[in-house]
Amino acid sequence: MRLDIGSTVELNNGVRMPMLGLGVWRIPTGGKAKEAVLHAFAAGYRLIDTAMMYANEVDVGAAFRESGLPRKDVFITTKLWKQHQGFERATRAFERSLKNLGLDYVDLYLIHWPGGGDRIGSWKAMEKLYEEGKCRAIGVSNFTTDHLDELQEKCRQVPSVNQVEFHPFLYQADLLRYCRDRGIQLEAYSPLTHAEKLRDPRLLTVAGRYHKTPAQVLIRWGLQHQVVEIPKSSHLERIQENADVFDFCLSEEDMSYLNRMSEGARVSWDPTDVL
Repeated sequence: MRLDIGSTVELNNGVRMPMLGLGVWRIPTGGKAKEAVLHAFAAGYRLIDTAMMYANEVDVGAAFRESGLPRKDVFITTKLWKQHQGFERATRAFERSLKNLGLDYVDLYLIHWPGGGDRIGSWKAMEKLYEEGKCRAIGVSNFTTDHLDELQEKCRQVPSVNQVEFHPFLYQADLLRYCRDRGIQLEAYSPLTHAEKLRDPRLLTVAGRYHKTPAQVLIRWGLQHQVVEIPKSSHLERIQENADVFDFCLSEEDMSYLNRMSEGARVSWDPTDVL
């Protein structure tokens, strides 16, 4: 698979989304998040993933303006938190996010979590925002196949993206297949397992074969599954390291080996029991 840092994937509405981005979860506002985003732009990233719940949308918007990059060259995602679900509340929350970011539109707006409120009303609000041109694409995060089935039964538009935890230790092959069959792009958050699995001997063995770090192997594994990857870091060296994944390709044997490492290990939320 020939990829580079400018590689994109076409979403089900024709919008192109970068395959590698920066996640800014738990990066503090007040300058730290802004600095991380500027580092990412300098390293060639063009996708930035934030959320109202992260409380750093203002920094993300400030970094974009300081970067001097054309708006059309940057893909910015934010998310609707569970406390703001429902048609009216979702609409108001989106407008707050837009104001925080200082943008006229966002590239992707996601329902952050399937529980906590009226996800159908939220989705209908997002469909309206999309139709009004305020979001170039809309999607969901942490949705299982049951949640996705419900949306498709009760709403008009299929999500463009489903952002979930996805890495070799949580290889959600059935969800990946489900989304692919329905034109929903899977996006991986926590692809580096919050560093909890970076010393796994099996991963170290694969990394040694390619003279790469375990983190680089994890990112490359996701990319070769055609999943959008958004590793989080606030350090320039790590941001650059995470982007240095385009000069090698995992063999079919190593991809299969990594796939078999799946053990249902979650380092983030588990949405499987959310009704």
